[in-house]
Amino acid sequence: MWSAELKHLFRRRRVHVLLIVLALVPVAIVIALKLSGGPEGGQGPTFLNQVTNNGVFAALAALTITLPVFLPLTVSIVAGDAVAGEAGLGTLRYLLVRPSGRTRLLAAKALTILVFCFTATIVVAVAGLIVGSLLFPVGRVTTLSGDTLSLSGGIVRIGMAAALVALSLLGLAAIGFFASTLTDVAIGAMAATLGILVLSGVLDAIPQLSAIHPWLFTHNWLSFADVLRTHITWTSIERNLALQAGYVAVFVSAAWARFATRDVLA
Repeated sequence: MWSAELKHLFRRRRVHVLLIVLALVPVAIVIALKLSGGPEGGQGPTFLNQVTNNGVFAALAALTITLPVFLPLTVSIVAGDAVAGEAGLGTLRYLLVRPSGRTRLLAAKALTILVFCFTATIVVAVAGLIVGSLLFPVGRVTTLSGDTLSLSGGIVRIGMAAALVALSLLGLAAIGFFASTLTDVAIGAMAATLGILVLSGVLDAIPQLSAIHPWLFTHNWLSFADVLRTHITWTSIERNLALQAGYVAVFVSAAWARFATRDVLA
């Protein structure tokens, strides 16, 4: 069942378009830097002003720029469509006719969303790495601590950063997955997920609400940058992963509770 869900997802033109758009973001960034000569020192998002000196930083710059909007948008679309999309098309009850059961179907959907989170993130990182390497010189990677790593060591750290970004998206994905079990209208589930994303970002930006910031799933999204230190600082990373795991546990459980007792008419 899981393999069938994966094939169904990655054969959809909508998903192809989403992945192409994600890949074009780092391409556009690097081309703009090449044409403009790069940002002035200290300006722009983390890693952006280092791309012109070392093309491998294009992958990290792309992850930094796509994480607040582009990656969450694609995850919201896929997660919100997971169950509601089937109901809207009238195929959900036919899927449930098979003897696999609701729990197994829900697990297959959840694992498919997980794979998409990693796929989307890898697409951004690889596209940035390729175009950055083609348009700018590459070499030893300077860490945030001021030391340097070998090129291969730097690429390993970039892979770790991409994995952390993918894991950071799981809390949002779980929220979208739960929303998808509440309605037969996929666009409604997508919109609700995006609304919660925006709300979390707004609350995180208000200093007076600092007491709730550690509980917002967006709060430590940029903690992946800590893997680019000579000695990796794990504190923020561990807090982020623990929080995402908590969101996944709560909202996937809620999705199962809702879907297991839901009357499926479509």
